[in-house]
Amino acid sequence: MRPVPFAVGLCALSLCTLSLGACYDRNDAKPKSAPQPQATATLGGVDLGKPVRALGTEPFWGVEITPDALIYTRVDQPTQRAPNRGATVQGTVATFASSTDLNQALNVVLIATECSDGMSDRTYPLTAQVEIGDDTLTGCAAPASMLTAQPAP
Repeated sequence: MRPVPFAVGLCALSLCTLSLGACYDRNDAKPKSAPQPQATATLGGVDLGKPVRALGTEPFWGVEITPDALIYTRVDQPTQRAPNRGATVQGTVATFASSTDLNQALNVVLIATECSDGMSDRTYPLTAQVEIGDDTLTGCAAPASMLTAQPAP
């Protein structure tokens, strides 16, 4: 009689193991891999992860967009810096929203449409709109490398 309960116990143990195996997936216990880094945002062919410069005339102003900061300059005002928190890209529009070291809201909107500054024959790949304090300025934007490149002789 002893061998029968042992066989029943062994069979019961096997069923238990099988039923647990059906409820437990060993892969669940494995660590998950880190999510893939997001590709750098581009807009109108411009890599927004690299320095971009927005500029305008009447009045002359500029915003240097670096990976770490937004630097606003204007002829008649002090330079203001704001942290670059990254762009929110929706379709053909990228928006950088921050606050400057002089406690002014700074919003830079880049639009993937060609732009002319009105003072030269240069064409820029992006149109820019900057809101700082009570001012709204419009102009153009391009990769900083494009603006510092010397034209061929």
